[in-house]
Amino acid sequence: MKLMERLCLAKCQRKQIAAARPRLFRVALAWCGDAMLADDLVQEAMALGLQKVHQLRDPERLNAWLYSILNNCWKQYLRCNRPHEDLDEERACDGPAPDAEFGQLQTITRVRNAVAGLPTEQRRVLALVDLEGLAYGEVATILDIPIGTVMSRLHRGRKSLLAKLEVQANAIPGRVATLKRVK
Repeated sequence: MKLMERLCLAKCQRKQIAAARPRLFRVALAWCGDAMLADDLVQEAMALGLQKVHQLRDPERLNAWLYSILNNCWKQYLRCNRPHEDLDEERACDGPAPDAEFGQLQTITRVRNAVAGLPTEQRRVLALVDLEGLAYGEVATILDIPIGTVMSRLHRGRKSLLAKLEVQANAIPGRVATLKRVK
């Protein structure tokens, strides 16, 4: 009976790992700014998660465990390669977009460029807290840093991001800066 319970639990955990792919991808994309690299990082993190699922001590913390694996994959990539910080000028679409979508795409592009301009450590914390909604303690555990460091990086990252977005908004002629605080 014990063996059957463990097999059922492992199968359920595999499904949960597969379901976490979109969240992992969002975080990886925010960290690296390159969709192909983010996909590779997520693929590697999920493969490691599936291989090592038996090492998961607390099934309740599966998502934090997967983010930790993703973080380790990202650090390994940075150790082996110099990160490519440039984003393509426009990744929107090949054809013309309606005005509303165009304005939204411009905003998304400005935010992505501003986030890409942040230091890597600030970008990682910002993505986990603001994009994924994780608590400071969880982020500290995932990134293996003190909670005070999480808070200071988040503060500096948000402050820098706001300054970059204000500069970009003021650079558009005839445009009034309308930034809203999300959190």
